[in-house]
Amino acid sequence: MNTAHPSIIIDDSEIRQRALAVPRPRPLAEEERQALMARIKQLLQEKNAVLVAHYYTEDDLQLLADETGGCVSDSLEMARFSHTHPASTIVVAGVRFMGETAKILNPEKRVLMPTLEAECSLDLSCPADSFNAFCDEHPDRTVVVYANTSAEVKARADWVVTSSIATKIVRHLHEKGEKILWAPDRYLGGYIQKVTGADMLLWQGSCIVHDEFKARELVKLHSKHPDAAVLVHPESPMDVINQADLVGSTTEIIRAAKEMKNDTFIVATDRGIFYKMKQAAPDKHFIIAPTGGIGASCGSCAHCPWMAMNSLENLAQTLESSDNEIQVDPEIGRQAMVSVKRMLDFAESLRTPATGEANIASPA
Repeated sequence: MNTAHPSIIIDDSEIRQRALAVPRPRPLAEEERQALMARIKQLLQEKNAVLVAHYYTEDDLQLLADETGGCVSDSLEMARFSHTHPASTIVVAGVRFMGETAKILNPEKRVLMPTLEAECSLDLSCPADSFNAFCDEHPDRTVVVYANTSAEVKARADWVVTSSIATKIVRHLHEKGEKILWAPDRYLGGYIQKVTGADMLLWQGSCIVHDEFKARELVKLHSKHPDAAVLVHPESPMDVINQADLVGSTTEIIRAAKEMKNDTFIVATDRGIFYKMKQAAPDKHFIIAPTGGIGASCGSCAHCPWMAMNSLENLAQTLESSDNEIQVDPEIGRQAMVSVKRMLDFAESLRTPATGEANIASPA
């Protein structure tokens, strides 16, 4: 049973307008770029800091994390890496919920971000007050939330999941006879319900990047590249998912590029992932799946505008000033840690990483 509750109507027009208004970093001359890279490396060392960057950030930030002993991965593996790293300061290049997740798992460390204005449309679509009221209406359901949520929403959840382990956890709960209240991504929730058969009540959020992938245009593109494999992140619409040769998390998509025999891949996720895909399979060809943009303009173009706010300039400024520190209320953090740790313990019981290897395909 896949249920989109009629009382949950998400008007994402304001979120999309906010995305269109996000300022873009200015282009840098090569000399300035090189100077900033060198300065950031020096500051990371001076501040006893480590850089963790998400797959969807710009290439230079991922390169810096690689070259300085940091981590390039998905949101939870970034936080787990931070937890085991001896650095006293964690610098998170990504969006705000990722900084919060790092702080939840590392409350004793300072967590900085290049900008605190980098949001996530899934997080914005699921405000804590509305979500708490929704949970109160359905006390018989086990609350499972995606990692792309605020610390307050995680604190209300029974489980926090990432895309690579969500299906296993929901199947486990379904086999125990539990009914699920899922938030925030309706496409990921719908995909999980399809493969598990679980009774899921779905919050109606979506990612503005993945929501823009267009099935009809994908058919046309694939016809021009019939030997290409289609790799799709499950935050995409179901008619796009249905065309996939592989549906998987960011880490699974990178691994597929390396392990599948195809020479060409059409990829339906944020194009920032191409940096790691090219490292994993340097001789292969990657094409971004077609999008429609936002509001007839290219507000998406398969790249999150909030991810794009992370730049060499604001990263250097943050390290210089130690501003842009992430704060999570200690009690909220403790409550959120319960649902996050439940996932980590489950992953350990399966002897399966919750998110895949950190630094997959990175140079040694």
